[in-house]
Amino acid sequence: MMVTTIYHDSDADLGVLKGKKIAVIGYGNQGRAQALCLHDSGLDVTVGVRKNGNSWNAVQTDGLKVAEIPQAVKGADVVMILLPDEVQPRVYEEQIAPNLKEGAALEFAHGFAITFKLISPPSSCDVIMMAPKSPGRMVRQTFTEGFGVPALIAVEQDATGHAKKIALALAKGIGATKAGVLETNFREEATSDLFGEQAVLCGGVTALIEAGFETLVNAGYRPEIAYFEVLHELKLIVDLIQAGGMMHMWDSVSNTAEYGGLTRRDMVINDESKKAMKKILDDINSGKFAEEWTKEWTVDLKNMKKLEAEESNKEIEKVGKEIRSLFERK
Repeated sequence: MMVTTIYHDSDADLGVLKGKKIAVIGYGNQGRAQALCLHDSGLDVTVGVRKNGNSWNAVQTDGLKVAEIPQAVKGADVVMILLPDEVQPRVYEEQIAPNLKEGAALEFAHGFAITFKLISPPSSCDVIMMAPKSPGRMVRQTFTEGFGVPALIAVEQDATGHAKKIALALAKGIGATKAGVLETNFREEATSDLFGEQAVLCGGVTALIEAGFETLVNAGYRPEIAYFEVLHELKLIVDLIQAGGMMHMWDSVSNTAEYGGLTRRDMVINDESKKAMKKILDDINSGKFAEEWTKEWTVDLKNMKKLEAEESNKEIEKVGKEIRSLFERK
């Protein structure tokens, strides 16, 4: 088995970024968390956002330096592009590229734009990735608790000879080297991330939940009971798996649940399911999904919004809202 190097605090030098200007472009989920952590680590951070928008006011409230994107990029040694995939190419072309300092490091938290050639950085710049494996809220929370979330780093272009050191320093700045940092490449991160989202984490699991809910309800079970059995308890199982792996989960549930799960799961996830997963992965690697997704941007996410509306009107969503309200603390 291939041995994977895991980088920790002693492998990263925050001094690489001392005296350097860091521009964080975007102040959403990851932008806010990473900007605050880097600032608290003693680094010079300027956040680039649209003037007088909600994000502009939020940056000011948080006590960070704020500027419009072109001004934030000018003179920056590291430019962190923490915008949604669908707006990155346009913002890069119009506001970042014309103001990019020669020899600067362009940093991404996801490999999509570079892997599928939606952004083409100049050869004089480092192109790196530092991708926390957690939502921004947890990045910030674990940092304030004195630890960090795991992260991936990657170097696509090493123009200065310091690209990897910069990526590791950024990881250290958000606390990730306390947990552990793995090295990957842009394509591996982008394609595996897309596959995980589509086949398992977002697409697969929601389809599985909805199918289970519909099966019970169509068989005459009350929607509230179905919701508890196929959705509410899911977090408990996922927490057990995350804490100690599959066997920890099996050891923690009843023998009835373990036997039933192990002997019946292949009826749900079988060879046909795996063929479909392979098709999903093939579409990702060939660029077919990227082409479809980028076309969606040109119609203002029309199809995605339609699917969202359909999802929000499903019975499981309405039942879930009612049940969750029962658990709200008054």
